[in-house]
Amino acid sequence: MAHLSWLEAGVIGLVQGVSELFPVSSLGHSILIPALVGGRWAQDLSVSAPESPYLAFIVGLHVATAIALVVFFRRDWVRIVRGLVTSIRDRQVTGPDQRLAWLLVLATIPVGIAGLLLEHLVRTVFGRPVPAAVFLVLNGLVLGAAEVLRRRPAAPAPVPPGSATPDTGDDGAAEGSDRRIAALSVRSAVLVGSAQIAALLPGISRSGSTMVAGRIRGLDHEDAARFSFLLATPVILAAGVLKLPDLAGPLGDGIRPQVLFGSVLSGLGAYVSVKYLTRWFQTRTLTPFAVYCVLAGLASLAVFAVRGTS
Repeated sequence: MAHLSWLEAGVIGLVQGVSELFPVSSLGHSILIPALVGGRWAQDLSVSAPESPYLAFIVGLHVATAIALVVFFRRDWVRIVRGLVTSIRDRQVTGPDQRLAWLLVLATIPVGIAGLLLEHLVRTVFGRPVPAAVFLVLNGLVLGAAEVLRRRPAAPAPVPPGSATPDTGDDGAAEGSDRRIAALSVRSAVLVGSAQIAALLPGISRSGSTMVAGRIRGLDHEDAARFSFLLATPVILAAGVLKLPDLAGPLGDGIRPQVLFGSVLSGLGAYVSVKYLTRWFQTRTLTPFAVYCVLAGLASLAVFAVRGTS
């Protein structure tokens, strides 16, 4: 990448922060937007190169997104980390916080392994505009199919014994949601976490995949979204931290101020998005996002067909 303009950094940073949490694929949008704009954007912003500074920039933005998630769910993470520490100390899993902590750990392992083994291969093979548009359409179809198959409200998950305190206010509602998530079986939690592997494909949404999997395993929209955001935090943070050394080296030469600018916008966009989506999924569904993905993917394919873009 010979250059990263302030406009490119700002637009991609904001889009990444928003689309990482909306079920519409941040990586897909990071590939499609430069290709649709064309010109210098298409040259500067490519993730398919073996050593891609643009990819390092995108993954660097993930650190800001993860920080925004940690800040938003800070009370939850305090309880979860405390639960993990006390569980290790006491060598037992008793309360819902301890159980949720271990479910998050176990559910994160599959995508961590898959990311280390497959990320480079998948990116270099599929990190181009046409495959990203195709997968975006597929993402929309999966979201829509999940809503059709789950028309009936999901039965609430059983609450673990001894934890059925009433929900009062936002904090009480959050703890109630966490207790319901903690009631998932280990198998169900790992299956939901493993759904993140599909998001290695550009155009497939991490949050969308895990929300669909959560719905299939019996969570309602609100709890599925919450579990999705909690699962995403350590994965996004780890991916960003692993790539930060690339930005400190030659790949970051000449673009570090733009990376910082894009990261600030990404973090702000992520915080506003998660605040909005946690309320959206209290009463609404994935259907609007399914429609958007299908239409945006098909429109992109039409543009690429006219231009002869691969």
